[in-house]
Amino acid sequence: MLRRFLLSSQSDEQLMLRVGAGSDAAFDELYRRYARRLQGFFFRQLGGDEDAAADATHDTFLRLFEARDRYVKGRDFATWLFTIAYNLCRNRYRRNAYEAYFLATIDAEPMTTENIEVEMDRETLKRTLAAVLDNLPAPLRLLFSLRYEEELTVPQIAVILEIPMGTVKSRLHKTMQLIRRQLKEYKEISFNV
Repeated sequence: MLRRFLLSSQSDEQLMLRVGAGSDAAFDELYRRYARRLQGFFFRQLGGDEDAAADATHDTFLRLFEARDRYVKGRDFATWLFTIAYNLCRNRYRRNAYEAYFLATIDAEPMTTENIEVEMDRETLKRTLAAVLDNLPAPLRLLFSLRYEEELTVPQIAVILEIPMGTVKSRLHKTMQLIRRQLKEYKEISFNV
């Protein structure tokens, strides 16, 4: 109990250094902190497939463990972990042609403004936003997810995607314009880039 308390008070980076030194308890603590968050990330990125999300989460931690000796002290752990996760998504898209399958299975019913009331509750807005996000191209959906759902910073996203910060900002801007156009009935929606 005391051991877990001591581990829970350490930073992610400190824990990762302990994992590199062979600590299973530190690995378990990182898993406890990030497994659920990663599984949600994969669930959204892999088309709502719970089994694929669970497998990808497992694969991410397996790769983290295999690369434990290559973790560089001072590197942001969350950025490093989500880089691994992003690369797994990218590989899955390529290997399985998942994007084509996902786009083919999306319900293509158009939204009509006459069916939508101006005063919508939060749950309805959430569902509508989810549908809009599902229809975004995969790279923009991934960018939105990293920034607004995983709450990573622009510099962290730039490192993960291996693109300049300016490109991240311009793509986020483009993504938000597309979303705003789709949700023009909801004038209060605002996301800060």
